[in-house]
Amino acid sequence: MNVGELVAVLQEIAPLRYAEPWDKVGLQVGSSTGSIAGPVMLTIDLTESVLADAVDRGVSAIIAYHCPIWNPLATLTDQTPKERVIRGAIQAGIAIYSPHTALDAAHGGVTDWLCEGLSNGETGSIAGDCRALKPHHAVERSQQVKIVVFVPEDSVDAVRNAMGTAGAGTIGRYRLCSFTSTGMGTFFGTDGANPAVGSSGRLERVPEHRLEMVCSKAAVPLVVETLTEFHPYETPAYEVYELQGEYERKAGLGRRLVLDQPVTTRELATRLAHHIGSTRVKFVSSHDDRPIKRIGVVPGAGEDLAELAAREGCQVFVTGEMRHHAVMAAIEQGLGVVLGGHTNTERGYLPRLAARIKKLAPELELVISEHDSDLFEMIKR
Repeated sequence: MNVGELVAVLQEIAPLRYAEPWDKVGLQVGSSTGSIAGPVMLTIDLTESVLADAVDRGVSAIIAYHCPIWNPLATLTDQTPKERVIRGAIQAGIAIYSPHTALDAAHGGVTDWLCEGLSNGETGSIAGDCRALKPHHAVERSQQVKIVVFVPEDSVDAVRNAMGTAGAGTIGRYRLCSFTSTGMGTFFGTDGANPAVGSSGRLERVPEHRLEMVCSKAAVPLVVETLTEFHPYETPAYEVYELQGEYERKAGLGRRLVLDQPVTTRELATRLAHHIGSTRVKFVSSHDDRPIKRIGVVPGAGEDLAELAAREGCQVFVTGEMRHHAVMAAIEQGLGVVLGGHTNTERGYLPRLAARIKKLAPELELVISEHDSDLFEMIKR
């Protein structure tokens, strides 16, 4: 296997189209033709100690959940830890790939894994209804707009074919896709008009077909020019509508989880602690710890979606970390909060990710970094 083939496997698990626009996901270091002769290491953060371990193990590629290269590097020396990590990986011939928010948003990704534990579901199963808080939205380039034109019945095929040659009517693997409906068109030709049907100076009624075809925004000028050329009317009537694209219910940022059985916020926090293997989970309930069913879930630092979760009727918001004032704002909106720690809500997914990669690429040797851990230590009294 080479790096490009590994990238293809990772993008099958977490397509990069799911990543947030601001994210830096994808192959950050390495060549797609580079060989993977050694193990592939998984980590949340790529630190100097993680890299040193990877070099000692003869690792060929590192899958770092958090993007190691975030801000542009002005230099690549030994002056900062970030530069030493990137430079060291290059010198050792280690490729670096980061899935980050693409893996959060993907069906079966980090967020769904959290929902499994919160719902008390079986491995790979969520006990309750689960959908994206912010569904992934995409517009296929060939379906950015719809052009509607009104055509006499005997000219529909000619106009459809002409618009197709100009770039309209492509949906997936199908060409010349269109829809027609019948109706009655009217016009009144003024002085100088030269109608193809009827006469000027009186109201004419003509049976017409409404012909609809999708196309890209870039193709609109040529499609309009072509339909005008092949249309029998002196001045064709047409309309252009911008399309909204498709929304994926089970892919996108965050989740709105509706439990099969209601639980208290305290029980929810206990489930999270057990699922992520942490004793550092904290919670606050705005419902006097009454049983709740609707939960907003975002791994890592998810406070930006707390307000959306409240609008979506969630009663508790589960994430890794939030600022104090963001927690206060959530409580004021009637939203309880459960915090599991930023990387603690992510790290437990790495064995699941390794298993999914192994299923698609059995020949790979996968290791999870033993030097990747929560940055904080706790003082026990």
